[in-house]
Amino acid sequence: MTTDAFYKDLNPISFLDRSAFVYPDKPALSYGDTIYTYKEFYDRVNKLAGALQQEHIGKGDRVGFLVPNIPAMFEGHYGPLKIGAVLVAINIRLSAREISYILNHSGAKVLVFDSEYAEIINQIKDELPNITKFVQVVDTFPKSDLVEGPEYEEFLNAAPAGEHRVPLESESDPIAINYTSGTTGMPKGVQYHSRGAYLSALGEVVESGMNFESNYLWTLPMFHCNGWCFTWATTAVGATNVCLRRVDPLEVYRLIEEESVSHMCCAPTVLTSMYSIPNAEQQDLSGVTIMTAGAPPAPQVIRSMENMGAHILHTYGLTETYGPTAICAIQPDWKEKSSDEVASLKSRQGVGYIVADTGMRVVDTEMNDVKKDGSQMGEVVMNGNIVMSGYFNDQDATDKAFEGGWFHSGDLAVWHPDGYIELQDRAKDIIISGGENISSQEVEKVIMEHDGVLEVSVVGVPDERWGEVPKAFVMSRQGSTVSEEELIAFTRDRIAHFKAPKYVEFGELPKTATGKIQKYVLRDKEWEGKEKRIQGSSLT
Repeated sequence: MTTDAFYKDLNPISFLDRSAFVYPDKPALSYGDTIYTYKEFYDRVNKLAGALQQEHIGKGDRVGFLVPNIPAMFEGHYGPLKIGAVLVAINIRLSAREISYILNHSGAKVLVFDSEYAEIINQIKDELPNITKFVQVVDTFPKSDLVEGPEYEEFLNAAPAGEHRVPLESESDPIAINYTSGTTGMPKGVQYHSRGAYLSALGEVVESGMNFESNYLWTLPMFHCNGWCFTWATTAVGATNVCLRRVDPLEVYRLIEEESVSHMCCAPTVLTSMYSIPNAEQQDLSGVTIMTAGAPPAPQVIRSMENMGAHILHTYGLTETYGPTAICAIQPDWKEKSSDEVASLKSRQGVGYIVADTGMRVVDTEMNDVKKDGSQMGEVVMNGNIVMSGYFNDQDATDKAFEGGWFHSGDLAVWHPDGYIELQDRAKDIIISGGENISSQEVEKVIMEHDGVLEVSVVGVPDERWGEVPKAFVMSRQGSTVSEEELIAFTRDRIAHFKAPKYVEFGELPKTATGKIQKYVLRDKEWEGKEKRIQGSSLT
């Protein structure tokens, strides 16, 4: 007997094979007036695979996609994989320089891009010696003549007839490279292997409760950790994908109602934008499960969304862990607690995913577990099924990240007696004032309790006496007249005085494409021309 009788390598392409067979006439993708059934979606993916093969793309070759959340981007998560190629999904908000770096570093041979970004590609096309074909997706923007190459539909229709597939050699083969945000230098290419993507997708199915009747709204960018692997999870169960080119709160509410949306994912800032529109409390989110991650959500955000009927799932992860790898699993006895208590409990990061093999710890600098007392701080480390296989072409960074046999997240947390972890800060975001560690997230949570505050970010800024002190950057609610003095006093009444912000600045907050506040932008502005800020903190 051969091992084929009882063992098959895990491959997310098998999700499409099954759903196209089981649900051929069920909608796979909905985008405006465009609807593709699973059979039609399968045929389009097969065409994409054949078109790429015609361009001599094969096993291990990289294919770049610079496309928003429209059907072509979803197809990009299957076509290259079907022939053993590797998807490089690129953040649509990056600069020309950053896009050029990613395409060259990854060695991508074909670039599929939306015509909205033709001007950016035109700036760098002569710097991309590896690219043999530029393919332009024409959606809401007309085709551009700046970059030579076929339209996407033309490219698909030129594919040879027949089935196009290259068998997977090993489930450890890379299928995607996702580049980090590069806040400390140029971005690193995080490699996802077939096994990890398959298991992460099933993990999302289990934790979110999706099934073939689910309608998933794409408020999370597909380029971000491959949409937390929901790009494969939805197909695994035959759910319908509702595409959304740009996130706008009113459009989100419209689609939730008209498309009977049951699931969506987003950063807490998207939730903030949803409940901050006029008369938001009148919106009905009953039956909608919302998974949020990317930054610890304030209890007020969770409470506001649940008051509208939404079911909030708080997860935690990184690009290096295929997106979410932990969830704040809800306990039966929470039903006995007040809504405020439950919102506070739900703001924790929780425990490992069922598919992660519980490979998550909080450790001190000697790699010893911290006490489960909710007080001692340590770094979150992970290993197991849904951890990256390494950084592409960067062995030194890979070795450093996996020092001691565990992936080091750089996130600082406490471990509660019930086994749930709760993030305190990024290691680089801890404020050290007069030798005392201050968690910027602790300060932010208190400031968010003020009715006049919509969003806040706290960073350490230079101070001659204390080295650095907290400064709060605040976006106030519409119509709010809250002042700097009022917010400082409000915070000092609720936490130790040395933790309260010494300064408050009001205005818009810089964000990534996924809605995460870019603290490093705020911090770099404050430290420009000053001596390098103090780094590191005590984990004891």
